[in-house]
Amino acid sequence: MSSRSIGNVGEDAVCEMLTRHGYEILDRNFTVKGGEIDIIAKKNGAVAFVEVKTRKPSPLSSGEEAVDHNKKRHLIYAAERYLGRLDEPVNARFDVAAVELDGSRVTKIRYYVSAFDASK
Repeated sequence: MSSRSIGNVGEDAVCEMLTRHGYEILDRNFTVKGGEIDIIAKKNGAVAFVEVKTRKPSPLSSGEEAVDHNKKRHLIYAAERYLGRLDEPVNARFDVAAVELDGSRVTKIRYYVSAFDASK
């Protein structure tokens, strides 16, 4: 599987999980010059910007570790651009989903609500 295919499997699984938990998926792979957000979801008036990291078992670094300072900076930038397009202010947060695969099968999702904030 290519890296993009692996990422798509993880993102699909997280979208399904979020939908089951009452979230509305607003956008996927929102991209601006300088940043990308994997999933943008909404529940109870709050918008969640979700970074999904999908890994096969025993990687050198976990999905959580891959969301480093630089990655956070790019996510915050993209989120600011997204929020700037909205007509009304909303409560927003940054979530992280770490997905583990066995072949092409999702074996585990670890989901972190408000994993980090926009302080730079």
